[in-house]
Amino acid sequence: MPEVQIEVGGRVFEVACQEGEQHFLQSAAKMLDAEARVLVAQAGRVPEGRMLLMSGLMLADKTAGLEDRLVEVEAKLAETESTLEALRNAPAPDAERVEVPVVPSEVTDTLPELAARAEALAELVEEKSN
Repeated sequence: MPEVQIEVGGRVFEVACQEGEQHFLQSAAKMLDAEARVLVAQAGRVPEGRMLLMSGLMLADKTAGLEDRLVEVEAKLAETESTLEALRNAPAPDAERVEVPVVPSEVTDTLPELAARAEALAELVEEKSN
């Protein structure tokens, strides 16, 4: 069982852990050390037992807050997933009829004739003006 040296609040401790768990122990020790350093900065020299207790309580408070937030987020996620599932299972909406205005064929058929008449009138006006 490996022994790991950790530092908490400026004090060094030898701690044993399972093989392969050293990284997790170091990470946890860094979190505890951060809380202990806040205590030491505020109160000065604190007895070891009190420093570890207060640091642990501060971490526990943060953890409890995160757990509460996690419960809220999980509830919201479940609600969102439920809504999404209901939308997926809902029947497709009825198709709507959309009417697009169409120019009647009589009008489009007479357009070339109207254009020819307009050109003829334009030529006649031009001839008379000369």
